[in-house]
Amino acid sequence: MSKKAMTIPSVVLDRLVRGRAAANMLLVVGASALIALAAQVAIPLPFTPVPLTLQPLAVIFIGVALGSTRGAAAAALYLLEGFSGLPVFAQGHGGPAWLAGATAGYLFSYPFAAWVAGFISERGWGSNALRAVSGMLLALGVIYLGGWSWLAALTDARTAYVTGVAPFVFADILKVALGAALLPHAQKILSRV
Repeated sequence: MSKKAMTIPSVVLDRLVRGRAAANMLLVVGASALIALAAQVAIPLPFTPVPLTLQPLAVIFIGVALGSTRGAAAAALYLLEGFSGLPVFAQGHGGPAWLAGATAGYLFSYPFAAWVAGFISERGWGSNALRAVSGMLLALGVIYLGGWSWLAALTDARTAYVTGVAPFVFADILKVALGAALLPHAQKILSRV
């Protein structure tokens, strides 16, 4: 069929089926599932309403590996899944109430953090370990800012820091180091897609 004879819907369908759109959609859906799985690795801490999870690692890693647009889309899809009631939030929770609770600031920051991680990666920061770690730490700062600001609105700035940021810094630095170590393998796999 010549280009002139193709209609707009057939061109779109052709690009979806033969192009990268289908692969991108599958990557976004799979990445949102990875975030949901990471949320289930949750350790409740007695002194804070925020559990220790692998979500920050998953969100940042997905952003770096998939890029800004697909990473942010995966994190936004994850929020939509949780809002709709699917048990994708930490410890198998789901529903709109979780997007108004103590951890909502972290959840809402995920698409922004994934976008920042992807944006930095797209500019070559994922090319070596030091730059990748720096970019991941910046994206982690977005998550902390979101979580801290929400908790500060519910309590006060000091309490938000003590219960929502300080207890997680060491573990999150380890998560970033793990993400940076896994990044070359993910980039190798994704280069084939």
